[in-house]
Amino acid sequence: MAGYLSSDVRKVTTHRLTEMKQRGEKISMLTSYDYTMAQIVDGAGIDIILVGDSASNVMAGNVTTLPITIDQMIYHGKSVMRGVKRALVVVDMPFGTYQADAYDGVRNAIRIMKETHADSLKLEGGEEVIETVKKIIGAGIPVMGHLGLMPQSINKYGTYNVRAKEDAEAEKLVRDAHLLEEAGCFALVLEKIPAGLAARVASELTIPVIGIGAGGNVDGQVLVVTDMLGMTKGFSPKFLRRYADLHTIMTDAIGNYISDVKSGEFPNQSEQY
Repeated sequence: MAGYLSSDVRKVTTHRLTEMKQRGEKISMLTSYDYTMAQIVDGAGIDIILVGDSASNVMAGNVTTLPITIDQMIYHGKSVMRGVKRALVVVDMPFGTYQADAYDGVRNAIRIMKETHADSLKLEGGEEVIETVKKIIGAGIPVMGHLGLMPQSINKYGTYNVRAKEDAEAEKLVRDAHLLEEAGCFALVLEKIPAGLAARVASELTIPVIGIGAGGNVDGQVLVVTDMLGMTKGFSPKFLRRYADLHTIMTDAIGNYISDVKSGEFPNQSEQY
């Protein structure tokens, strides 16, 4: 078995993630949006699969995450769940499904869990959504928090720049992180914040802290799978490491197929009945 493949085939749970933090084992997390990719990512041994509302960008071509609907997120969640055996699956609650009213949030959370069979949900925000978070957890649904750059609030920020560089925003982020832990969140994502601040949060919390553009002194890392595989072009933030160049590989393969079809080389004698 290849070195990166996990020999531990037990289902990853929220409790196991806490144990990983306690023993200093880093947590790996990637997005997936469909059955085929989820099978590959899960089979490689990833700990957490995020069915991200980034599907709005990656799968639907939208500029922001805001347009994606609960029905679309349920579709992606169901597709991913069919391909996963080991990883813990987290589904993003999309914009507009929990911000207005805590009871709406609970109803939508229950619907996503019942229809996708996912393991947990992720919500963006701190104090502003804390009552909703408490009620969803009170309904028996595990919640992962998300602070720092929150893409669902991009119109408020007006920029995708690093968040919490100023003292006031940094202190609010720390307070929000503690509020989310106290509310019962099983983990927290920190996006695009100073590495020192992320390290502080990870050291102060007992729940795992997963970073994206938040430095290495946290409990794990998450990236968008199409970005780290090099399927996308024109998006190169500082925190993104590309582990392959699938855009070139796929373009070349498709080009070769086109050439073979045009020339009559495909199909050959052994490829027909």
